[in-house]
Amino acid sequence: GAFDFRPGPVFTQVLLADEINRATPRTQSALLEAMQEAQVSIDGETRPLPQPFFVIATLNPVEMEGTYPLPEAQLDRFLLRLDLGYPSPEEEAAMLERFVQGADIEATAVAGPEDIARAQRAVDAVVVDGRVRDYILAIVAATRDDERLRLGASPRAALALQRASQAQAAIQGRAYVMPDDVKALAAPALAHRLSVDAGARLRGVTARAVIAEILASVAVPIEA
Repeated sequence: GAFDFRPGPVFTQVLLADEINRATPRTQSALLEAMQEAQVSIDGETRPLPQPFFVIATLNPVEMEGTYPLPEAQLDRFLLRLDLGYPSPEEEAAMLERFVQGADIEATAVAGPEDIARAQRAVDAVVVDGRVRDYILAIVAATRDDERLRLGASPRAALALQRASQAQAAIQGRAYVMPDDVKALAAPALAHRLSVDAGARLRGVTARAVIAEILASVAVPIEA
C-alpha cells in the first residue's frame, strides 16, 4: 500500500546520454535540474546526486527522423561541445586491429571521485587576470551585437568560457589563464549556445565561423 523509491540511472556520477536528440522533450527537460543543480526532485522531495556528477551526451546531427532538437536552455547547460568527425587513418587501423578477433575491451579506472574533486579544486585556484576577464566579456558581447546571430552568448556562456580556460591552464601546468587559452576554447564553449539567423544560415554562415571572425577582431590583451 506504499510506494518505494528506486533510484534511476541518473543517480550516478558520470551519466552518458547516447544520442540525446532521440530522447523525448520531457526527458530532455528533466535533465535540466540534474545538470544545473546536481539534484532531482521527485514527488516534492529533492534528492542530491552523487558527487562529482557530470553529463556527457552524444548527438547525431545527420539523422532527423525520430529526433527532437535540444532547446536553448539545455544546450546552455553543456560546458563544451566537440565535433568528433571521422577517426584518422592510424586510429581507424588501430580500431580494426583491436577488433580483428572480436576482442573484449576492459575499462580500467584511472581516477576516483577524490582525484576528480582534487582536480576541480586545482582549477578553482587558477588565476584569471582582470584583462583576460575583460577579453572574455568582449568576445561574449560581440556575439550579442552580431547581426547574423539571432541569439548571442548568455551570461552562463561567459562563465563556461572562463571555467574552461582555467581548466586548460591547469592541464598545461600553469596557475594563470592566458588569452591563448580563451581563444582555443571559445568555439567549443560558445558555438553551441549561439543561434544563427535563418538568412545567414542560408548563406552558409556557421556559429564557429562567426566566432572565428570575432576572435580576429577583438583586441587581445598584452602584458605591459
